[in-house]
Amino acid sequence: MADEVKLFRTWSSPFALRIVWALKLKGIEFETIFEDLANKSSLLLQNNPVHKKVPVLVHNGKSVCESFVILEYIDETWTNGLPLLPKDPYERAEARFWAKFSDEKLWLSARGILFGVETEQAEARLQAIQNLQYLEEQLKGRKFFAGETIGFLDLAVGWMANLLSVLEEITGYVLIEEVKFPLLWKWMQDFSDVPVINESWPSRDKLVIKFQTMRDSYLAGKI
Repeated sequence: MADEVKLFRTWSSPFALRIVWALKLKGIEFETIFEDLANKSSLLLQNNPVHKKVPVLVHNGKSVCESFVILEYIDETWTNGLPLLPKDPYERAEARFWAKFSDEKLWLSARGILFGVETEQAEARLQAIQNLQYLEEQLKGRKFFAGETIGFLDLAVGWMANLLSVLEEITGYVLIEEVKFPLLWKWMQDFSDVPVINESWPSRDKLVIKFQTMRDSYLAGKI
């Protein structure tokens, strides 16, 4: 009996996109269920009653929530194909650490630039630059964060290769310049050139409209 795999996601969620990439890299067939988070389906609430958000992976009727947990579940369940996490325990721990860092530090500093007023944006940009410097160090001597092939950490920070330029367009705050972050700059090109990655990007124009609308609405509420 073939596995039944369903992925609850939205068209724009960078966290759900990690799961799309992982499933495709592993060669796993899956059904996509797009959610409207303003009008969540009963199925989403049933499969993720705690957080009530995407992504949610449903494998043979069993639901798995939270993107990093899902990535590890995929790697442990489907051992064929590209391994996401390294075999070495220390390297696995490092990948998990920097993945968590990307969400708790880099993502939040990028959000601070998008949703902050001018003084808040400047402070958030300084934090983002520092966070990017930490990631730049992790790429020394490597094509991808995992080495010569894409791995867990690449999927975790993969949103940068697309969303950072969207946020830069909206706010005018440039974060990654080739002269300042040559390794991250090259990584973004190499990561985006992988067919599985490139074919899965959401519409850039739609992303700009969405995040511009979100920024306008948020700032209107602060004034």
